[in-house]
Formats: sequence, structure tokens, C-alpha cells
Amino acid sequence: MMDPTTDNAGSSDRARSSLESLRTEISKAVVGQDPAVTGLVVALLCRGHVLLEGVPGVAKTLLVRALAASLELDTKRVQFTPDLMPSDVTGSLVYDARTTEFSFQPGPVFTNLLLADEINRTPPKTQSSLLEAMEERQVTVDGTPRPLPEPFLVAATQNPVEYEGTYPLPEAQLDRFLLKLTVPLPGRDDEIAVLRRHAEGFNPRDLRAAGVRPVATAADLDAARAAVAKTAVSPEITAYVVDICRATRESPSLALGVSPRGATALLSTARAWAWLTGRDYVIPDDVKALALPTLRHRVQLRPEAEMEGVTADSVVTAILNHVPVPR
Repeated sequence: MMDPTTDNAGSSDRARSSLESLRTEISKAVVGQDPAVTGLVVALLCRGHVLLEGVPGVAKTLLVRALAASLELDTKRVQFTPDLMPSDVTGSLVYDARTTEFSFQPGPVFTNLLLADEINRTPPKTQSSLLEAMEERQVTVDGTPRPLPEPFLVAATQNPVEYEGTYPLPEAQLDRFLLKLTVPLPGRDDEIAVLRRHAEGFNPRDLRAAGVRPVATAADLDAARAAVAKTAVSPEITAYVVDICRATRESPSLALGVSPRGATALLSTARAWAWLTGRDYVIPDDVKALALPTLRHRVQLRPEAEMEGVTADSVVTAILNHVPVPR
């Protein structure tokens, strides 16, 4: 008779192998950007949402589409514009003349992976229409709550706020994103590889022709999430996470520090990273590895610090260097 413990370990190992292969599969469409790929996988494991920030043309949209194709998930895309209405995202009641009744027409949010393209191009009213969906995993139309599919992840792309025609996301909505991932311009060698692929006929709108195939299933994701939930966290690691977050509240450069929700998010992402790297327990390096993407959007700089060129990343990095690491 098979030992259930051994069976669970085998399922966990298979799930880890499948999720690790996502990086290879996505690289068939996207050159580089491994940190962003890893961040998206961590968000899936933690049932969180991701904000991707970068200038236009660095493959943010292609990255999300390649992830969906590699996981065989249903995906939909919403292009956020200044005239987009909340009902364009969540759905609305539509009158049916044949039945003389109103029926609910689901919006694009009813999917597994919602690509919210250029979310900071639309006014706050429409941005906030995603809040309930992201937090409660449901939408309420005409007083009736309607659950969203599982898994459900919002991957929102954002242009840096110094570009014209953008609406900075309010703190309440930023805090709903588990991770904020920066998508930088590629290095010279990576950019040469991108141009070479296009010269050879690569079509970003046809991922199947590029060889992208599903390499992980919903069952793999469920097994992975169960394994992450069993990843051990010592009292010292918990205290380390709390000390880091409390230090942001005392930083003279910050007007707003990390909330307890942010501390919970950091612990969750560290556990997911520990499991992905093959351990069933969390070490301080796991916390450090995920601190920037988990915390950078949860702090607010003081105006005088911003004028001096201080960034959220530099403040969080300084805190990581200052807070004592548990032995």
C-alpha cells in the first residue's frame, strides 16, 4: 500500500517541475524577463494579482499571453481607455425583447487570467471596478453576487506615471496587487535576439506557431498551492518579516509604510519562492528575494525625499540591509 506522504511528495515534485518548465516555454515567445515570469508564477501560487510596469514595447502584454498559453488557461484582455465604463469590465444586465426579461451578460473579468492593459489610462471610477473582483473574487451586479472562475488572476500593465494621459492608481487599489514587477528594457544581446526572431518570421499574435504549448495544468497548480501552504515558517522568520515592515513605517523617507496586509503578502510570497526553489521551509534569503516586488508599491515617498531622487526600491533595500537577519 502506498504511503500517502510519499504520494503527496511525488505530486508536489511533479507540480514544481511543471511550473519550472513555464520559464522555458515562455522564453519561446519572450526573450529575457525571467524575474517577471517568476513573479507571475509566485502570484498564481499565492492567489494574488500582479502589476507590470514598464515603458511601451517591452513585451508586457506578450508575457501575460504566453503565460496563459503555457498553462492552458482562459484569458481575456481589456484595453483601458479614458472612456471605459465599469460595466465594460464586470458585465451588465441586458434586456431580452423575446423574453421581456433582463439577463446578465458577463464582462471580460469572467476568465482565469485577465490582462488589464494600461490600467492607468482609465479614470479611478473604472479602475475601482476591479477592486471587488480582485479582493472578493466576485462581482455584484444589481445586488446579485456572481463568483469568478478559479484560478483567477489580474495582470495589469501600467505605463510609468511620468507619461502624459495617465491616472496614478490610488493606494487602496495598489495594495490589492500582490506584486509590482518592473519590466525593463532588454539588454543589447536580448534585443538582438528579439530582432533575429522577428526576422525569422516570429508573429507575437500566433504563439502556437512559435511553439508555445501547455506544460502545466490546473491540477498541477492545485497541488503546488497545497504544497506551498505546508511550507514551514519559523517564529524567527515571522518576526523578521514584521521587523522589515515596521521599519518602513519608521523611515524618514516614507509618508506611508507597509500595512499588516503587506506583511502577510511578504510572508506568502516568501513561502512560494521557498517551495519553487525546492525547500519545504523558509529562510531569510527567501524574504529578501521577494521584498522589493512585494513592498515597493505599498510605500509612499515623502515629497522632499522624491525631490532628492530617493526611490521606493532604494528605501526598501536600505531597510533590508539594516534589519538584523535571524540566525
